Amino acid sequence: MIKYKLACNDCKISFDSWFASSNEYEKLKKKNFLECYKCNSRNIDKTLMAPQLINSKKKSKDSADLKKYNEIKKTIINYQKFIKNNFKYVGENFAYEARSIHYNNKKKNIYGNASKKDLEELKEEGIVTQTIPWVEDKDN
Repeated sequence: MIKYKLACNDCKISFDSWFASSNEYEKLKKKNFLECYKCNSRNIDKTLMAPQLINSKKKSKDSADLKKYNEIKKTIINYQKFIKNNFKYVGENFAYEARSIHYNNKKKNIYGNASKKDLEELKEEGIVTQTIPWVEDKDN
């Protein structure tokens, strides 16, 4: 996981956002998926920032931050395990499957991948979806 400070070039606010990797940020930026939470502009850029290195020898705040990070990561991984065990993975067919479930009044739990455009269209059709952070746990 990596945290970047982003800036909206339209409303001039800055905010932090987490990404699975620097490559993931670049992929989302290239596909124009980054959006300002305040004005919904997609005119977003990274700002200059100093990296925060976690030094295990440095106690106090750094160790508390590391502990908090590990707790959050553990919670996300637990959610992922629950979803994998209780939902059907539909991959890139998420929007199609969600519509099929909605319009055929089926009761079915699914998860998968969808573009921001697909999610917006589903919302317009009254189909409720949720996005959650997804991390690959390389320790397992």
